[in-house]
Amino acid sequence: MAKAISWIRHVEAFVDSSHPSEQQNASLNAIAELVKNDLLSIEGLVRELELYLTTTDNIIRARGILLLAEILAQLLSKPLDIASIHFLIGFFTSRLADWQALRGALVGCLALLRRKSDVGMVAGNDARLLAQSFLQNIQVQSLAFHDRKQCFELLQCLLEVYPEDVATLGENLVHGICEAIDEEKDPRCLVHSFQLVETLARLFPDPSGPVASYARELFDVLSCYFPVYFIHPKIDDFGIQREDLSQALMHAFCSTPFFGQFSIPLLLDKLSSSLPLAKLDSLKYLGSCIVCYGANRMSQHAKPVWLSLKDVIFNFPQEPFTSVSESIGDSESQSYQIGREALNCLRTAISLFNNSDGDFFASLIIEDEDVEIAFSSVTCEESYEGMSIESQHKLIAVGSVLCELVKVSSSCCNRVIKRFFPLLMGTLGIPVNGSSSFCDTTVDRRVNFRALYLSVELVSSCRDLAVSAQDHSSELVVHDEWCSLLQSFSTPLAHALGLLVKCSISGAANEKIGVRGLSCGVKGLQMLATFPKGSLQLSKALYDGILMRFMTILTGSFGDNSLWKLALEALLQIGMFIEKYHDSEKQTSYVNIVVEKILTLHQLVDSAMPLELTLEAVYSIGTTTTEFMMRAIQEVEKAIFSSFLDIFFEGEIKARKTIVQLLDFYSGQVLAWCKTTGHFEEVGMHFVLFIWNQMERDADFKIGLEEKAIHDAIMMTMKLIVAGCGVEHQAMIVQKAYRIFLSNKSFPLEELKFSSIKVEGFKLAPDIASLSSKDELFISLFASVLIALSPETLIPDAILTLKMLMLFLLKGYVPAAQALGSLVNKWSSHAITKQTSSVLEDALKLVVEKGLLEIIDGLLKEHLLDVGQACATDAFFNNRQILIHALVGVSWIGKGLLMRGHEEMEEVMMLILKCLLSADTMKPVHFEENLGNGNKEDMRLLVARCAADALHVLLSDSKDCLNRMFHATLRPLYKQRFFSSVMPTLLSAIKSCKSPITRSSLYRAFGHVIADTPLAAVITEAKKVIPFLLDAISVLSLDNLNKDLIYSLLLVLSGMVMDEKGRETIIESAHTVINHVMGLISYPHMMLVRETAVQCLFAMSELPHARIYPLRPQVLRAVSRALDDPKRPVRLEAVKCRQAWASIASRSLHY
Repeated sequence: MAKAISWIRHVEAFVDSSHPSEQQNASLNAIAELVKNDLLSIEGLVRELELYLTTTDNIIRARGILLLAEILAQLLSKPLDIASIHFLIGFFTSRLADWQALRGALVGCLALLRRKSDVGMVAGNDARLLAQSFLQNIQVQSLAFHDRKQCFELLQCLLEVYPEDVATLGENLVHGICEAIDEEKDPRCLVHSFQLVETLARLFPDPSGPVASYARELFDVLSCYFPVYFIHPKIDDFGIQREDLSQALMHAFCSTPFFGQFSIPLLLDKLSSSLPLAKLDSLKYLGSCIVCYGANRMSQHAKPVWLSLKDVIFNFPQEPFTSVSESIGDSESQSYQIGREALNCLRTAISLFNNSDGDFFASLIIEDEDVEIAFSSVTCEESYEGMSIESQHKLIAVGSVLCELVKVSSSCCNRVIKRFFPLLMGTLGIPVNGSSSFCDTTVDRRVNFRALYLSVELVSSCRDLAVSAQDHSSELVVHDEWCSLLQSFSTPLAHALGLLVKCSISGAANEKIGVRGLSCGVKGLQMLATFPKGSLQLSKALYDGILMRFMTILTGSFGDNSLWKLALEALLQIGMFIEKYHDSEKQTSYVNIVVEKILTLHQLVDSAMPLELTLEAVYSIGTTTTEFMMRAIQEVEKAIFSSFLDIFFEGEIKARKTIVQLLDFYSGQVLAWCKTTGHFEEVGMHFVLFIWNQMERDADFKIGLEEKAIHDAIMMTMKLIVAGCGVEHQAMIVQKAYRIFLSNKSFPLEELKFSSIKVEGFKLAPDIASLSSKDELFISLFASVLIALSPETLIPDAILTLKMLMLFLLKGYVPAAQALGSLVNKWSSHAITKQTSSVLEDALKLVVEKGLLEIIDGLLKEHLLDVGQACATDAFFNNRQILIHALVGVSWIGKGLLMRGHEEMEEVMMLILKCLLSADTMKPVHFEENLGNGNKEDMRLLVARCAADALHVLLSDSKDCLNRMFHATLRPLYKQRFFSSVMPTLLSAIKSCKSPITRSSLYRAFGHVIADTPLAAVITEAKKVIPFLLDAISVLSLDNLNKDLIYSLLLVLSGMVMDEKGRETIIESAHTVINHVMGLISYPHMMLVRETAVQCLFAMSELPHARIYPLRPQVLRAVSRALDDPKRPVRLEAVKCRQAWASIASRSLHY
């Protein structure tokens, strides 16, 4: 055992309140460890602490008791004997009367109450005595927050762990808790308070118990907090949200039916509140209370509940016309939520009363005067568009109410259908047991939209009831009254709805039907076609007729986009219904009429139907089953392969738009579906092998790189497939591509194997212009494969591959440069062995140090010399072209190195800066002097601009390569690190630069760095950056080629204005910033620049008025000019901005 002298100093350190909290915590932990390790017993600890626990010094006694309590709190899992626990709980119980030491007493009681039975816990009698002492001695609301929270936790623990023991306290317990929680205001304590009431209600469920006696007092305390109005931020430091408080309060409301006589009138009263939040919470609470209180308790409130819900539903109706199958509306506005919650609450009430004796609640609804009046209006023949807003709301509301009744049970459905459906059919002129198939007639009178809408909604609800019955039981509903009645009208109703749709296709009845009427017609046919077995059944001829009506819309009414989408969605839902319920007879019809026709894509490509809609239809119908989708994919592949052969081998250029659309669809939707369903590699490999097999054919291609859209689409599809395949399939793809490369006699394999990567070495290779169109596509596809490879996939003959990519890079093939950048980015990520590392270093030396860097450096030295007449030779211009291509290659390789954080990036950056600064020392030579192409641009500017744009490549996000989709290696915060390292060098170069050409290029480079770096990193250096940013905007605005960059810089400036930290710097330079932004209001080359400039000025109107008021006249004049801008968005922003700046004077005066 540890000697007292060894640990008593820790006691003294904790008891002495003058010691820092860190030392006190360390002392506490040290003593607790001694007890945990049995080096100090609880008895010995208490014996040594006796003086501290019983002293008359209030501070020392309080600290001593707290020390013992905190030690016990760390010993929850340490076994203690019953006697020790009895002694300790008795001590802490007695200390509850000691208000100076109350915190320690609460901590100690909680620590002991939270112990489990396997390590020794407080006896029930001791817990009862503790509760009794608590109720006698503690006034909870007089305590500080922390102590109140401890009190609530202690009470909750007593109620949950020792319910039988504390229940003997009866009314004293209920009264004490009621008094404890009354007037509590802290959100963290309120959550505990509400939970206490909920637990207390479970403890005393007896109607003659104390909770029943104190129900009014308890509810009076709770009702003060409804509705919860949380004025704090959305979430505070302790994680309390308004939703948490509201949820806890709702559970307290619902905890006992004894609250019913008080809560229901309160909730119904709050439903009339003008506050949307109060209405919404009232509905949520009401729905929960109805379920918890039960039918017997709620029966006396049934009529007031219905009247209140009716008022809400009729004032906040749900718009049902967004889609055939979607839930009503997508808006999450408060009005929508209120209406939705009202219907949910009504459904709950109907279900509750329907399960009890009698159906008086359904009678209240069906016999309601407002429902009768609203229903009687169906005789008015007018379209939805011709109805008043009030009439629309009433129609939708009564439909919603009746539909909720129908969906609850067969008994309610029987009453509604028998009462209303025959009247609706009579209004529509639909007889019982009419024609059994569609007939070719026309609509000879205006269709009654009200009756049509209610009929379709009731049929839809009956269908939902039938589906629900089939999902939850095996009982058939075919013998129910509603089903028999619906069956008798089903054939003529389907005929009438089909006739509406048919007439809409021909355009003969649009005025008589209306847009909403057509929507109802399509939805009605869909509902009739999706009743499950054992309920309403259509004849095969009628079912087939519905499918053919929809197919007619798809193939003949694609000009009416809304109707076309409705029909497609209906067919999709029918297909999904068949798949879910395995209806073989309907599936046969569906396949023959829908699937077979839609999936014949090779016939539809040349049809009048737009290919975009055809593909949408194919995909939608394909998603109904895996089998259909695989067939759809086969048809899409057939179309792609056929178009590919027509374009590349037959030269059919008219198919180029088709193949681009097909490839975009294939890569965007087909591959995504395959990824989620596990068919990706099966489908992807089929496509890839087809493409590579065409590369192996002897025939030449008829088109080349001039068809850029086709090449780009094929390359992106290849990348996505390769990236999504596993390492094994990736290896197969790259091996096949490499074999084709080796077998192609057009590529200078022998020269590449033995030549060095220098300008002279590439003179041995044939000119790229001599390559065939097929070889050009092969290079792009091979580069695409290398770009998308996983780091674990090995590359065959890496050195030869690198040399080949270098060759085409220097000839101007950007995909080759992107492939090199991807390879150096991912090379060693697949292994960390020394051998792999050395291979990477060799590759970098080959490509970067001995390759591009030497080439660029050599060409720069050549052009820095006074070469005189040499500037007029073709070789001179070819070398300058190589210099530009090499800079592009360096930018992509540098991007790969930068993203992985490789130190070789420093050499690349130094070379780019060297190119930026060397433009002044190069001899000015124009292209037209030798090439005769009419381009007078100075070659110096091209080199400098290319070097500046290299920084854009380094920092911008690329969708073509070096991204997560294509397995790139990304070092965290690599952009921020690059910004911090390169910015001082760039700013220094700009300061010291005297040449206009170099200065413009440096500002272009600076602009790219600023625009592509995350805003937060730029703001940290805002004071240094803003002057140069404004100068860059002024210099770059002189050249219209910089318009995109100016727009990006203006966005950065706007971001600084909106950011709190950036705004501080903007305020310091407000005059200069505003003057520069005003200059862009009339920028002629880009509308977005003018619009953003005006928006930026609008944001700056919120800056301190003392800083911006002197510029108010100039700003108003500049913005007034924007009021005459030819573009409407600019004029709209100018109006807002002018009003904001014009109001500055009045605001300043008011202030």
